[in-house]
Amino acid sequence: MKAFLIRQHGDLDQVRYEEIDDPQIKAFSVRVKIQASALNHLDLWVVRGLPGRELQMPHVLGSDGAGIVEEIGEGVSRFSVGDRVMINAVLSCGECEFCNQDEHSLCIRLCLLGEQVSGTHAEQLVLPEANLEKIPKNVSFQEAAAFSLVFQTAWRMLTTRAEIQSGDDVFIHGIGGGVSSAALSIVKYLGGRAFVSSSSDEKLQRAKESGADFGYNYTQTDVVQEVMQETGKRGVDIVVDSVGAATWVQSLKMAAKGGKIVTCGATSGPSPETAIRLIFWNHLSILGSTMSNRKEYQEVIALLGQGKLKAVIDQEFALSEGRSALEHLQKQNQYGKVVLIP
Repeated sequence: MKAFLIRQHGDLDQVRYEEIDDPQIKAFSVRVKIQASALNHLDLWVVRGLPGRELQMPHVLGSDGAGIVEEIGEGVSRFSVGDRVMINAVLSCGECEFCNQDEHSLCIRLCLLGEQVSGTHAEQLVLPEANLEKIPKNVSFQEAAAFSLVFQTAWRMLTTRAEIQSGDDVFIHGIGGGVSSAALSIVKYLGGRAFVSSSSDEKLQRAKESGADFGYNYTQTDVVQEVMQETGKRGVDIVVDSVGAATWVQSLKMAAKGGKIVTCGATSGPSPETAIRLIFWNHLSILGSTMSNRKEYQEVIALLGQGKLKAVIDQEFALSEGRSALEHLQKQNQYGKVVLIP
């Protein structure tokens, strides 16, 4: 099969579109013929190399994907050949204390497709039956591929961790990325008021067209001051911060007393300056979150099928053009997800 992969870490010169062996079917696993996959910033980080992470090479990139069941292994009961399926990238052991509590993203042996093990940017993929769900009938392969990881992540962040309520004010840093645009959709669906930021006026306009109530170009204005003015000096109930070092102190300053800051990543760096006094003075909650459990994944897919949530697709590339797609993502000009078609 053809796959988009690396054989060693480095810059984007290391990415390859090559022929590799087909994956072998196993018991309780399913072979999926990939019809679409989608990029994440994780793909860029894996190319460069993650600290302490030794990968078996060649390593196929990609965490998001959707396709058609081509073959089922012994013991598979939920799927048949020909089913349209979308992929949950969270690989858990099913045996540890967290898996037994149905907290699969806390599994002590957690692996993520495309990060620890080879992923979705290929013509085929074999993975456990538990990591597949059927695509709703009205949803395309491209939409399904663009939806999974970012929406399950944003859904858990906002509903399970931050416990968003209708009427909450929510600030989302860096609108235009996959998680941030998913978070905007979820905030509006759940009745929140959405504040977003970007360095791009074009992205801010698109966010407003998608329901954002307020948008701020952080290169042109004091975002914290603007938010405090709009909220009557109260601040926001929830801050969604996947940017990290560049925005962390802003997040602390704009959170209301008793507010919550929820993070799933740190695209600008993982070691921010922290104004600890703001945390204890204002009784702030700092909440970590990553991916979701299977119940949350199924919940958000149901909303996709009902048309209440929808993935935002920025651009499509052929799988053979994967390097160009990564270059596009690296420039941070996208709004929504970048999709690859085998």
